[in-house]
Amino acid sequence: MSLFPGFLKTRIRASGATINLVIAGEGPPVLLLHGYPQTHAMWHKVAPALARDYTVVCADLRGYGDSSKPKGVPGHANYSKRAMALDMVEVMETLGFPRFQVVGHDRGGRVAHRMARDHGRRLQSLTVLDISPTLKMYQSTNMQFAKAYYHWFFLIQKAPLPERMLAGQVPWYILRRLGRGPSGVKNFDKRAIAEYVRVFKDPRTIHATCEDYRAAATIDLVHDRKDLRRKLQMPVLALWGKHGVVEALFNCLADWREVATDVRGRALPCGHFIPEEKPMQLLAELRRFLKSA
Repeated sequence: MSLFPGFLKTRIRASGATINLVIAGEGPPVLLLHGYPQTHAMWHKVAPALARDYTVVCADLRGYGDSSKPKGVPGHANYSKRAMALDMVEVMETLGFPRFQVVGHDRGGRVAHRMARDHGRRLQSLTVLDISPTLKMYQSTNMQFAKAYYHWFFLIQKAPLPERMLAGQVPWYILRRLGRGPSGVKNFDKRAIAEYVRVFKDPRTIHATCEDYRAAATIDLVHDRKDLRRKLQMPVLALWGKHGVVEALFNCLADWREVATDVRGRALPCGHFIPEEKPMQLLAELRRFLKSA
């Protein structure tokens, strides 16, 4: 049984990568971007319901899922959020959507944030799930954050150290990442978990996702610092898990108000993986926000 009944699966070639996606619906366009260590499959509890009112595009980020996985380059520019955001802008343009709304969880939220910076006129609204801005989070690093987000500092180590340490550990590692919330893995569909494990077994995926994090700790910070005085103008919805690290260590609304003029949002009663832990509450929030934006 398909995780996305009625959705068309396709691949679109952008200038820097070929992007795998599923699409359905006939209303205003909404792009959904996943987090780590997942794929577009993470939206399977949200996208079909949202497609009743919107044209929903669920895409695999560059380096993830069944999208292409170019080898990293010195400086990590080809996994910068600027490059990954451009992929998605070109995909939406190819699909006939020069303007759209975007919802990003985790890494997808960081790509969406950069998209809002670089392509603001294309975005009607921005929704970010369980993140504060990357620069803010790095600037606020302390012992609590380093322990909770150890993978941020593990994955950015020089290749091939993390790649070799993760090789052969994929099912265990994926389950450990997914199971860190208050409910463990019980909220995750076994078919979705199987997808995450399938693609992550590819050494190219492990390398690409490390490059994503390496870029976040280097070139992405350069880009973010250059934009510090320029606030986002589109409406921003920030949602985060009440039982997660963002709630415990950051002031999510205040953090986003430092970089955007119109920010609303709240915590939901879950951990980090909001679309799979509390999909109905997320849907209610999205419907309210997307309609008003």
